[in-house]
Amino acid sequence: MGLGNPGRKYRETRHNVGRVTVERLLESSELIAEGKWQDGQLALAGSGHRRFLALKPETYMNNSGRAVAQVMGRYRLAPGQVVVLHDDIDIPLGDVRVKRGGGSGGHQGVASLMEAMGEQCFTRVRIGVGRPPEGVDPADYVLAEFMESERDQAGGAVARAAEATLGLIAGEYGEKE
Repeated sequence: MGLGNPGRKYRETRHNVGRVTVERLLESSELIAEGKWQDGQLALAGSGHRRFLALKPETYMNNSGRAVAQVMGRYRLAPGQVVVLHDDIDIPLGDVRVKRGGGSGGHQGVASLMEAMGEQCFTRVRIGVGRPPEGVDPADYVLAEFMESERDQAGGAVARAAEATLGLIAGEYGEKE
C-alpha cells in the first residue's frame, strides 16, 4: 500500500514517495490485473513465485486507512500481512528503513491506517525525505516538490524501497531499523 495524495498537484511531492514506490514496484513485477477499486487503484502482481496486491489509495493521505481497510476486508488480510510504503521526515533524505509496528510518529496517513486497522503491527517501508529547514512547517515541507539537487537521492530511495518491498514479499528481507 503506497501512501500519497492523488492528482497531478501532488505527484512529485515528498509526501508521495510511497505512492511512487508502488508504481516502481509494479514496473518491476509481472502485472496480472489492475483496475479501479473503491477509493483507490488496485493491482494484482507477481514476483518470483509470489503474488501480491498493490494499492494506491485515491483518498487524501489523512484518510488512507479507509481505502486500505476496504481491501483488507474484501481479501481477508490481517494487519501483519500488510506492507505500507510512506515518507518519513525523521529519516535522512535517501535512506530507507523497514519496521514492523510502532507509533505513527505524527504521520497522519499512518495514524489513519492504525485507526482503520485497530492495530499497529503492519510492516512499514519508511522512505526518508529529511527534516524541513528551520522555520518551515512540516506540513508545507512534505507537500512541496523535491528540489532539483534532491531528486537523485529521492529516486535512489524509491528504487531501494521497491527492492526492499519485493524482498519482504519474497520473505528474503529481514527487519532493519
